[in-house]
Amino acid sequence: MRVSKEQAAENRRRVVEVASALFRERGFNGIGVADLMKEAGLTHGGFYGQFASKEDLAAEACAHAMAVAAENWGRTAETKGDDALAALLDSYLSPRHRDHSAAGCPIAALGVDAARQGGMARSAFTRGLRPFLEVLGRLVPGRSEDARRKAALATLSGMVGALVLARAVDDPALSEEILAAARTDLGKPAMGDA
Repeated sequence: MRVSKEQAAENRRRVVEVASALFRERGFNGIGVADLMKEAGLTHGGFYGQFASKEDLAAEACAHAMAVAAENWGRTAETKGDDALAALLDSYLSPRHRDHSAAGCPIAALGVDAARQGGMARSAFTRGLRPFLEVLGRLVPGRSEDARRKAALATLSGMVGALVLARAVDDPALSEEILAAARTDLGKPAMGDA
């Protein structure tokens, strides 16, 4: 049965959204095309009418997840004013975020996987990372644009690293301790830059 252009676009959007969540939860190689399409409520045969390859979908799903997360960060920065950095840290370094990778930050969930992917997924990841740095660059202290850029890079690296570690350990108390330490330390101004 032939589908309309509108339905085809809706199907593609649904596959990208489902893939975005499943890749964050299981990794790029943690789910096959057939299972992914089943989760989207579509047949496996429809995949190649929508995407050139699984790598093509991985790149699009990564770009989608990064864009949605960066928009959320931007909204937080706009609405929380002087408390925006603390709000981002509290939300990002929370047990809820730690426990729900499928709905969480694609940087922490896909960073290691992206490094092992081909050019399309890595390029999407790289492009998607920049808006996060721009948001943080407006929120972190620093006397110059260069100082704020360095602080944004260090803050994002600390946030992602802490979340990855908190998810990786099997000791709940240690996991909580990692999140709390990062929330506290990353919220302090760097010496000489405030």
